[in-house]
Amino acid sequence: MTSDSMRLASYDRYGPADVLHEVTGPLPRVRPGEVLIRVRALSVNGGELAMRAGRLRPFSGNRFPKQVGLDVVGDVVDPGASRFAVGDLVWGIGGMPLSTAAEYAAIRPDRLGLVPDGLDAVQAAALPAGTTAITALRDKAALAPGERLLVRGATGGVGYVAVQLGKAMGAHVTGLASAPNLDLVRELGADEAIDYRHPGELGQFDVILDTVGTDLAAFRRLLAPDGRMVAISFDLDHPVRSLGYIAANSVRRTRWARFFSGDPKTPLFAELGRWVSAGAIRPQVDRVFPLSDIAGAHRALERGGVRGKVVIEI
Repeated sequence: MTSDSMRLASYDRYGPADVLHEVTGPLPRVRPGEVLIRVRALSVNGGELAMRAGRLRPFSGNRFPKQVGLDVVGDVVDPGASRFAVGDLVWGIGGMPLSTAAEYAAIRPDRLGLVPDGLDAVQAAALPAGTTAITALRDKAALAPGERLLVRGATGGVGYVAVQLGKAMGAHVTGLASAPNLDLVRELGADEAIDYRHPGELGQFDVILDTVGTDLAAFRRLLAPDGRMVAISFDLDHPVRSLGYIAANSVRRTRWARFFSGDPKTPLFAELGRWVSAGAIRPQVDRVFPLSDIAGAHRALERGGVRGKVVIEI
């Protein structure tokens, strides 16, 4: 490897996790208005698995090789004209095309924030997806103190933050997860931890945060008269039906269901940092993999039952 090259994760065809490999490639081209970051850690996100498997071809196309990596934690190497300084530890979202599973990444400064004191890079890498939980509960659902919140996938990358955030916002939180993970749901602060395979009678909820994407109609029926469902995932096996259902119910004034995909900017990362610094949200790392085992990291998330975030340390 030369001074103008770096290690990165790449694949040259769609397929299972084994198509992923660590390779050597050129350093990212830093465009005007971007910040160059020496990447220290990142997490694996569900959308990346679907893209790598070829299940999102209308969005990803058929040009190869492709890289992976959406979020990022690292040290600023070249701040450009941004407000950041060399050596700042920052976190953020890289956007499309995916490229942050690499030694270096070039990111727009408005997609970055300073990592709060007290977090190391691996811990911080478990949290950028928490911006999705903030947007879903605060902005989209307008969760209020005393309301009943149901989180599907309560120990997943977004769900585990949503459980903590819901409690901090004063809600009564019910978390659905697999039986082996119910202990973690309780540790995160949920008032109720329920096995999603045997939920029994769940009752009604003011807000449902859906991170799973299936059976949306059944869960929407659990909404109270003024209830709101926010979905951050859709059924990849039936995408037209899934998104069509959400679209049809998004225009309702009551008991609505809406889908959104996060696009966090610096103020949202600053807010996430404040929740973390206040002790309301803590990171939850499931497992840590090196970049050389990027395939193993993807397999770990695909197996399901994760307890927080699968992190790659570089």
